[in-house]
Amino acid sequence: MIGLISATAAGQRGCEQLAAAWPDRTRLYGGPVREAVTQAFTECEQLVCFLATGAVVRLVAPLLEGKAADPGVVCVDEAQRHAVALLGGHGGGANALAEAVSDVLGTAPVITTATDATDAAGLDMLGLPVEGAVAAVSRAMLDGEPVALRADAIWPLPALPPNVGAAGEAELLVTDRVLAERDRTAVLRPPSLVVGVGASRGVRADEVLAIVETALAEGGLSPKSVAALATVDAKADEAGIVAAAERLGVPLETYGAEVLAGIAVPNPSAAPLAAVGTPSVAEAAALAAAPGGELVVQKRKSAMATAAVARRRPRGRLAVVGLGPGARDLVTPRAREELRRASVVVGLDQYVDQIRDLLRPGTRTLESGLGAEEERARTAVAEARAGYAVALIGSGDAGVYAMASPALAEASGDIDVVGVPGVTAALAAAAILGAPLGHDHVSISLSDLHTPWEVIERRVRAAAESDLVVTFYNPRSRGRDWQLPKALSILAGHRTPQTPVGVVHAASRADERSEVTTLAALDVTTVDMVTVVTIGNTATRNVAGRMVTPRGYRWQV
Repeated sequence: MIGLISATAAGQRGCEQLAAAWPDRTRLYGGPVREAVTQAFTECEQLVCFLATGAVVRLVAPLLEGKAADPGVVCVDEAQRHAVALLGGHGGGANALAEAVSDVLGTAPVITTATDATDAAGLDMLGLPVEGAVAAVSRAMLDGEPVALRADAIWPLPALPPNVGAAGEAELLVTDRVLAERDRTAVLRPPSLVVGVGASRGVRADEVLAIVETALAEGGLSPKSVAALATVDAKADEAGIVAAAERLGVPLETYGAEVLAGIAVPNPSAAPLAAVGTPSVAEAAALAAAPGGELVVQKRKSAMATAAVARRRPRGRLAVVGLGPGARDLVTPRAREELRRASVVVGLDQYVDQIRDLLRPGTRTLESGLGAEEERARTAVAEARAGYAVALIGSGDAGVYAMASPALAEASGDIDVVGVPGVTAALAAAAILGAPLGHDHVSISLSDLHTPWEVIERRVRAAAESDLVVTFYNPRSRGRDWQLPKALSILAGHRTPQTPVGVVHAASRADERSEVTTLAALDVTTVDMVTVVTIGNTATRNVAGRMVTPRGYRWQV
């Protein structure tokens, strides 16, 4: 919950704007400011105070407990020029909140945490629990000092600064193992462990937690790396196991007895076979929840519970990202987030150049030229299979005549795949032309490099006979100058010569140009590979120089 506090009428208006934007996430606090801040500080995860920063500092100073407990606090000035992340920039989410407040109010976010100011990834912002000498290692990273990176396996982390590598006195470890503390060592805890648990009916949560802790301790493993508890379906509603998972803050995964019975384990037993139909619960469930992994702690027993620990193999992450038609403000916020989430970016060289400034320092880029689409797809999938966080980029929407299809044809179930939609060339061109796609429409590529012309012609003819608005991608190049006239002649058999046609070159880019003409007057020599051609249907009209296709066929004059 976000607490909203103000002292003036202007501040109250700001509070109301945020409350209207986030009705389910905010709570307005009235009355004397000191009491309001004190109450909100104890009740909310974050605060937005429409007060001077100095005033907020004095009000919250007596309330501070520590980075792990304090809420994030953002201050907004009286004129709503700035949103200052004052407290809990990372742990309390104040940096992100300042950005979000600015999106609503039009303020400028003020973020002063060192990693954000230098565009480096903060150790507490990598998505994994971190412990040890976090401040010392962060300082070394910021100072450009060599920092050694040592990991038990590759995990899909965001890019780390270039000075984080093979050697250095300061070190960053990525491991689930418990190690002796060192002055200049920070440890990231990956979600690599699954604890299989079995129990008798009526077991208490305290006993389940105790045997889990024993198994982890005997294996020298960190509880912060536990990603899940696992058990047999018959124990899915066992209160003690359910409560133990809740107290650990991890999901409870369950498997059928027949599945667990088919998993080879070192310590099968007759007791669970008689009780739930499988000779192993703890060991088998741990292995079931860690496909391709290994059992690292065999079954440990207490009076009413058993536990075993398996280590999961890391799953790489492939984000297929559409960059839009070219203009920077048409790159979606989600696409930006994924670019900054990636440690490896794969793409056409000119597209990588287009977004290079959005990448974090240390991001590895794998670029290739035109015609290497399948190679890029294979490269991106291979990098994800190796465990990295990969962004495979394409123009427009990556799923429309772009990289998603070849990439997902290569990808199997051993990696996580995320699709990030983008503004397509057809949509960008339509916005420039007016509203040509107001009714049913189809996009057809006229490139016969991957599709036989006979297939393309059949699709064009079907679109013409169906009276669909048609958008042509890849309409004409130096080596393919006859396909567009042929396609237009097919459409002309079903449309009048005065049918509106829109031509948009380089939509949203610096050399953009467009015109609305007719099927009879279209000059095909003005069309090239970065042009989109949109042909209206029988209801499309030219209204004040703009293409308009009505939502129905009853045209109102």
